[in-house]
Amino acid sequence: MKRKTYDALMEPMQRELVAVARWARLHGERIVVVMEGRDTAGKGGSIKAITEHLDTRQFRVVALPKPSEREQGQWYFQRYIEHLPTRGEIVLFDRSWYNRAGVERVMGFATAAQVDTFLRETPLFERSIAGDGIRLLKYWLCCDQAQQEERFTERRCDPLKAWKLSPIDVAARARYEEYTDAREAMLAATHTEQAPWTLVDFNDQRIGRLTLVRHLLDQFPDAALDHETPVAPEFPPLPRKPRRERYTVLKPLAPMVGDDGD
Repeated sequence: MKRKTYDALMEPMQRELVAVARWARLHGERIVVVMEGRDTAGKGGSIKAITEHLDTRQFRVVALPKPSEREQGQWYFQRYIEHLPTRGEIVLFDRSWYNRAGVERVMGFATAAQVDTFLRETPLFERSIAGDGIRLLKYWLCCDQAQQEERFTERRCDPLKAWKLSPIDVAARARYEEYTDAREAMLAATHTEQAPWTLVDFNDQRIGRLTLVRHLLDQFPDAALDHETPVAPEFPPLPRKPRRERYTVLKPLAPMVGDDGD
């Protein structure tokens, strides 16, 4: 999909997202969006598309690092609970408690007993979340192995994206089928009426984002609200004060050679 087409389709949905956020604040709604999927599938880009025009004081993106020694001794879900939203907040998890069912299982960071316990407890944990009134939405972003390899290569060759390629990501390349088996076991155990999974094809990331955002919006009532733009009062002109030269004033950069202004 061309960028111009994508932007034209995404813009009205982003306006709807702003309206949903205002609705959530007005009604004290608590919203959790879980983003899971293959490495390079497009979780970060989707989160950016959702939050790009939202009030940064209202939403949080949670991407937790490796657990500390203290956190390793806690109940597994404990460190995620403190990041759940309060009234009027939206929280997006860029990976979540489902690390245990995916990377921790495949890479051997969790024992088989720990994974079994996780799969058994997660529906109960999520039922508690939903039962308390939190709106929980779970998305799995799908991409084929050939597409994943192409994106890995792009990251490796682009200095601006190389930081996204961790040693774990590199090791995961040889375990595509193991991750597939782990995903199927996870879906079978944790796809419930209270917290269902929605799988989205992300082989084309732009189409995938549009599909995901449209589905996300459809989970909420029509949130169109009248929004009055504040009118700035007129103030009498103030006498201009001389600029104090101790401040540094940056001059505009000179045009670059070959800069066509785009």
